[in-house]
Amino acid sequence: MENTTMLREWFERVDSEKTGNITATQLKSALAVGNLEFPLSVVQQMIRMYDFDRNGTMSFDEFVGLNKFLLKVQQAFADLERGRGYLVPDDVYEGLVKIGFALDSPSFCTVCESFDQKKNGRIRLDDFISLCIFVQSSRNLFNSFDTTKQGRVTLDFNQFVYCSK
Repeated sequence: MENTTMLREWFERVDSEKTGNITATQLKSALAVGNLEFPLSVVQQMIRMYDFDRNGTMSFDEFVGLNKFLLKVQQAFADLERGRGYLVPDDVYEGLVKIGFALDSPSFCTVCESFDQKKNGRIRLDDFISLCIFVQSSRNLFNSFDTTKQGRVTLDFNQFVYCSK
């Protein structure tokens, strides 16, 4: 969805309580209508990524940011799936690079294995989106600790516990 008017209409339909915000449960249901099935924990992570006012829900403006990210991820998937309906690991790596993520081989293999739900080397769209949400959330968290912007962080125990949640 790119048109702001269409996005607004969609958002207002999902915001069934007319609060001006949508919850993770509402977003999960709405995505399922579009054949994107995610665990509630992934949808909550989507909201946290763009919940700039930290109220636990998503306003329309926050939703626009999420939508842009999802469109970029879906486009990368579409460019690489070659009519198969899934990506193989080499495609996943290329898609991540296209989106702007650079992972070393051990990190990439770990992430790929974690999001290959059927353990068959095939990553479906919803799994690829979940993988990208995880990597983007990890990047956001890392950047919050990388105050010198040198690509390295030092954590005390409390910070490590915070990151582990």
